[in-house]
Amino acid sequence: MNKENLTRRAFLTVAGAGTVFTSHAVRANTAQVVPGRVSPNERLNIAAIGIGGMGRANIDACATENIVALCDVDDMVAARTYAAYPDAKRFRDFREMFDKAGDTFDAVIVATPDHTHAAAAMTAMRAGKHLYCQKPLAHSLYEVRRLTEVARETGVQTQMGNQGHSSEPIRRLREWIQAGIIGKVREVHAWSDRPVGGDPWSDFPIMKRPEDTPPVPDGLDWELWLGPAAHRPYHPIYHPTTWRGFWDFGTGPLGDMGCHILDPAFWALDLGQPASVQATTTHYDPEVGGETFPRASIVRYQFPARGDMPPVSLTWYDGRLKPPVPELFEAGRQLDNNGAILVGDEGIAVHGSHGAGGLVFLPKERVRAFDRPPKVLRRMPQRDNAHEQDWIRACKEGAESASANFDYGGPLTEMVLLGVLAMRFKDCKLEWDAKNLRFTNHDEANRLVNPPSRKGWELE
Repeated sequence: MNKENLTRRAFLTVAGAGTVFTSHAVRANTAQVVPGRVSPNERLNIAAIGIGGMGRANIDACATENIVALCDVDDMVAARTYAAYPDAKRFRDFREMFDKAGDTFDAVIVATPDHTHAAAAMTAMRAGKHLYCQKPLAHSLYEVRRLTEVARETGVQTQMGNQGHSSEPIRRLREWIQAGIIGKVREVHAWSDRPVGGDPWSDFPIMKRPEDTPPVPDGLDWELWLGPAAHRPYHPIYHPTTWRGFWDFGTGPLGDMGCHILDPAFWALDLGQPASVQATTTHYDPEVGGETFPRASIVRYQFPARGDMPPVSLTWYDGRLKPPVPELFEAGRQLDNNGAILVGDEGIAVHGSHGAGGLVFLPKERVRAFDRPPKVLRRMPQRDNAHEQDWIRACKEGAESASANFDYGGPLTEMVLLGVLAMRFKDCKLEWDAKNLRFTNHDEANRLVNPPSRKGWELE
């Protein structure tokens, strides 16, 4: 191996993110697939698509089972995972994986870049494979809706990779909020320090499209990596680390972190879909704004009343913007880099990034007097692989779905992606008709609900 490849390998060891596969049309199949059942005493046979970064973490979390097939478009990104699972069959194109080894596995992990989640996930479900798909569930609103529908049609067990949804604090938040610990909740404020904080791959580029065209590295199939996105020359700014910052490939800070940070409020308040969404961003240069996400944004959602719950105004901040520090905080306390505040008539709930970690209810006097409700939600063992193991349990038992199955993860992702789309039309209030998957007041925004895919990648 030459020095250049060694250097690239060293870089990927630190910064590698999930990658993607295949390039064929993913078309509807009207015949219902009946997934195979695996005895609770047997091991699942699992294949994985996108095996660097979070993909590797998901695979390791499922190592209680048999990892039988691995697929990635980039040999460098895949190298460490291949070495860790030497008995697994290796593929670059997931079409080939399903064609040649589809009868050897029961379930599939998808941890590719956002723009190719839907293609891989749809293929897996149509083949009757149980599916664990990283968040956000897909790249467009239409893709999310179709994945949710097909999960129901096929009956496979699904789980979205918002791992905090399997935590204890998120269950306590839902149970206590619905028992009235802070009264009626009418406001939510949520924030993330990304894109200017967080892990290296979250430091998104704020730039126009690169003009230079360096050669594609050995071992990378660039056409397969592009998938449904319009063709553009390879550039290292896209892969492997900062693709999240480009509209064509990622979903920005809100798409990256919203399925974690907004999950607790979405569940605790039964938010469903908003009536409207409006965004303000730092973008001012059209050439930059047409390629990459803004340095910072504020997104405002308005949710209607739900049963006896009042309307809710939810505001998202990123790029290190934050809401004011609550008056109920003790002197000197500041907001964390990522988190949310639920504001009720009688107090507040504050939590951190994933699954309501660091959950605090204020004022303390109200908490001390609160009659704690019973624990009615199913609990999972609190360990690093709880979320993946909950999916494995569902695959084997079949009686109760995983905690963030697509009936839950789909609507959560739709809500998140509405805010992402609103950033393209900043300062414009978009009125949303969730049932019909369309905006009632903006034809141009409607074109981005189901944007065109490259020929051969259409999702039906």
